[in-house]
Amino acid sequence: MDNLDSLPSASVEEIPEGARVLDVREDEEWEAGHIAGAQHIPLRQLPERYGEVPVDEDVYVICRSGGRSLKATAYLQQYGFDPINVLGGMGAWMDAEKPMVSETGETPNVR
Repeated sequence: MDNLDSLPSASVEEIPEGARVLDVREDEEWEAGHIAGAQHIPLRQLPERYGEVPVDEDVYVICRSGGRSLKATAYLQQYGFDPINVLGGMGAWMDAEKPMVSETGETPNVR
């Protein structure tokens, strides 16, 4: 994890339709608003749960602003995954007016 700048990254506009997205935010952030169909594993749980992430396909890793997803991308890469850090995170996703869902019944937002 020496050189985080060399990790693969993509903007929210570069995420292909139907791509696998891993959201590493905390539960309350996820519940407030997330990408429909995304997989949710909070960063602190990734060491115990990384086996739930598919190893044979690109995985776009997202958090609120890009810091936690960068750590998760570095972690997954050392175990043979093909993770791609999403630049700007869910903040950029919301700014791009991309669709979100919430678990609260309220209008989805990014916390």
